[in-house]
Order: sequence, then C-alpha cells, then structure tokens
Amino acid sequence: MNPTSIPYQQTGYFSSFICDYLNQTSAVKPFYNRYPSLENFKDQIEEKRLSFRSETRNLITQVLQNQYTELNASLLTQKNIELLQEENTFTITTGHQLNLFTGPLYFLYKIISTINLCEELSKIYPEQNFVPIYWMATEDHDFEEINYFNFKGKKVKWDKAFGGAVGELTTEGLDRVFKTFSNQLGPGKNAAKLKSLFSEAYLKHNNLAEATLYLANELFGEYGLVIVDANNKQLKQEFAPFVEIELLEQRTYEQVSKTNDKLSKLQVNPREINLFYLQDGIRERIIQEKDLYTVNNTNVSFTKKEILKHLHEVPERFSPNVLLRPLYQEVILPNLCYIGGGGELAYWLQLKSTFQAFQVPFPMLLLRNSALVIKEQQSNTLNRLELSVEELFCKQEELLAKKTKDSSNLKIDFSSQKEFLQEQFKELYSIAEQTDKSFIGAVAAQEKKQLNGLANLEKRLLRAEKRNHSDYLSRVVEIQNELFPKQSLQERQLNFSELYLEYGEDLISILKEELKPLDFRFKVLS
Repeated sequence: MNPTSIPYQQTGYFSSFICDYLNQTSAVKPFYNRYPSLENFKDQIEEKRLSFRSETRNLITQVLQNQYTELNASLLTQKNIELLQEENTFTITTGHQLNLFTGPLYFLYKIISTINLCEELSKIYPEQNFVPIYWMATEDHDFEEINYFNFKGKKVKWDKAFGGAVGELTTEGLDRVFKTFSNQLGPGKNAAKLKSLFSEAYLKHNNLAEATLYLANELFGEYGLVIVDANNKQLKQEFAPFVEIELLEQRTYEQVSKTNDKLSKLQVNPREINLFYLQDGIRERIIQEKDLYTVNNTNVSFTKKEILKHLHEVPERFSPNVLLRPLYQEVILPNLCYIGGGGELAYWLQLKSTFQAFQVPFPMLLLRNSALVIKEQQSNTLNRLELSVEELFCKQEELLAKKTKDSSNLKIDFSSQKEFLQEQFKELYSIAEQTDKSFIGAVAAQEKKQLNGLANLEKRLLRAEKRNHSDYLSRVVEIQNELFPKQSLQERQLNFSELYLEYGEDLISILKEELKPLDFRFKVLS
C-alpha cells in the first residue's frame, strides 16, 4: 500500500480539546501525567513498578489462565500471561465494547496500536516485558450501541430484549443474524472465512463475553494479545477497598467536579456514587439517600454496615461506571498507557486528580491510530477525477465549490471586484466625514448592499457552473460518500468484514505494518 499521512489537527474530524492535547498546549498539561513518547516511558515504568503489588500480579495471572481454559491461545499469548507475574512486566491497554462482530473498523486500529506500541517499547527497553491488553467492556449495559454492525451500507442487527451487563447476554437468536449476514457475503474464500469466524464465535459460545473473547483471540492471538474480562469475583475483591472508599467518601465525585470546573469543555458528569449494582439481569445505579444505599429502579436497599458487608461477600455485584472503570483497570493491571479514541481520552483527562486522591499512578494516554483505507478501484477513480487525499477531508459543500472552481473556465471569485468597490467607498466615507454625519450611515448601508449584491452574484455564478459540471460533481460526491459514509470517518461506519473480503487474512498484517502508534497523524492507505 502507498501510505499518506495527514496531521490529525488538519482533518477536521477531531475535537479542539484533543487537538490541544496533541499540541501539548499549556491549558491541557495539568490534566495528564506524562505525554506519550518513548523516552517518557522510563519514568512511567519506574512509577508503576514501585506501586504495583506482586500479589496482584499473581492474581491477574491466575484469573487469566482460568479465562483462557477453553480457548486455543497462541504460545505468545500464553507466555505473556505467565510474564505478568514478573515484576519487570508491564501492560499497554485498550478497551472496547462488545460490539457485534467487532462493530466499527476502529476496533482493529485500537488493538493494532496496542500491539505495535508493545513491540516498539520492547526495542527501547529490552530489560522489560510489555504485554498488549484488550479490556472487554463486559459490564456495559448499552445494548442498543452494540447490537449491530454496518455491512455495505446496511445494518446487520440483532433484535433482542435485554437487561443487565452485556457480557452475560446469551447468544440466542444470533443464528438468524448469521443467516442474513451469510447471504450478503456471497461466495469466495474470504467470505467463507468470515462465515466461519462468525459462526464459531457466536453460534458455539453461550454468551457475548465468551463470543467476543473467542473472536478477538482468533484475529489477534498470534501477536500475543491478552484479553481481560474484568467482570470477575476475584478481581472485584482486589478492587473492593477502592469501592468501599467510593461508597463512603464519594471521592470520584469530589475530584472530577473540581476538574470539570477547570476544564473549558465538560466531558462526563460524575455521579455522587459512580457504581452500578449487578444482579439477575439488572445493572442499576447505587444511590445514597440519607442513611440508606438504594439500587435505582428496584426495592433493594442497604444500611452503611449492610452494604460494606455485602461488598466483601459478593464484590462481583458492584460494577464501576465510565469514570471509575479506569481506576479499576489500573488497580488490577501493571499498566503504563491507555490507548483510546478522542472521546475516551477526553473523559480520561478528567481523572488525574481522582487517581492522585486514590494514590494510584495515572497512566499515559495515547490517541489510537486512525486510518482511511482506499481500495485500488477507488484509488483509480480518485486519479481520474483529479481528487487529492487532502480534498477528501473537506466538507462536501466546500469540496463541490472547490472542484467547480477548479473545473470552470470562468473565475468564480469576485474578491477583486469587492476590493475595488470598497476602495470606491473609502472616498465616499471621506466626503461623508466633511458633511452631515448622518450621511455616513447612508454610505455604509449602500456599501453593505452592493457587497451583498456581489456576493449573491458570485453564489449564482457558482450554482450555474455546478449545473454545467453536474456529471463530474456527482462522481465526486459518489466517491467521497464511499470513503466517508454518512459524511463520517470510514473507521466509524465500516465493519472490518468489508475490507476482509478484499484483502483476506492479509488485512491485519497490512494494517499492523502501516500503523505507527506514536506517529500522531491520520494514515491514508491506498
């Protein structure tokens, strides 16, 4: 592939807050620990090494070995799980929801960024071990966000009644989804492989957590990826002291509220208690009401003494929300860096003072790789239309205006006429200054009227030329819509299966070769 890189700041698809982070502006610096660079990992390693307990290392290794019992783990993954017991082993982590068949394409980019960063760090710090982690968001309850994926412009959707944590959701009904998807895939070797992946993952496993674990392992196991399902009693027991502080002191609410007061743009509002209660198909907020702790939308309630006793008896029923989950992750993993999208990093940047209050090292934060994959046929179309990669990132109306002006024999720009008109009015303003002051207003009104007239004429000329070049412009619209479906980034709309049909098993190795985690630019692969 022929890669092209564009700074994230120039794509128009990343928030000003994330661009400020990438630019390391002074306004954002108070909200992160260390900026992600190879040299900064040295101090991050030492900080984490001094704070992480060997007992926790042994625990996470034991839990992972149990979770992988029924899985065909690669030798490298098995080795990485064993290495977690060693005090010179550290993790790089990304997390993602349990989207059906991985959901949007950027699922791959997250995990590839994580694997590649571990490999880069291993070269710079050979005395340490680095393990890539995919943290499955098995405790989420937003089923409507994960129960579909897009394939060739259509939704492949799993309709099902649901409540509770998505990881516990049974795979019942996915046989019908498989039948629909299979019919859309058609024949061929790559299509057959996709059918096999889907059926093995979703038709031969009991719940969504097991299915996702299988699928991610099949796609990335050869690279040593370790997949964590943290909805686990032993891991929750390890985190219980922090849950107790959250229940009694509401420390997250206090710290995030202070941070939000300093941020120019609010990301996530904290709750007084940032915990859910899990039981029998429910996942509901825990709320403190005077001397009682109640579970929202249920009749369940506890006194302070009862809820602390309950926590230590059944810690698996206490589930951290989006603001407390990062702390849970960093307590049970020897982690150095979290890799996520812009939205994720935005709420992580709210949490530095929370980590300090809990006396847990705050990880480095790295924006995952982003990419646009242009197939050979699409690349040929771009060449015929004389469309550059940079132009593709324009908003569609801006792009059409630009390409109309580029294609027209006429000059569709009245800037010189506007400048000439303004020069003429300067003389009128000079005259007005010497007469009745009310005349100045009349001159200004006339100037505005004539400038507006010129602007309207320019717009009419542009519309006329658009009609004259309508065939060409329709092809421009068509190719941009292909590459930016719904005027959004490809990675947020396409499922990996569309590219897999084109590239087969080479897809992941191609992406792994081209995506560089510490190259803070958007990659265009054609």
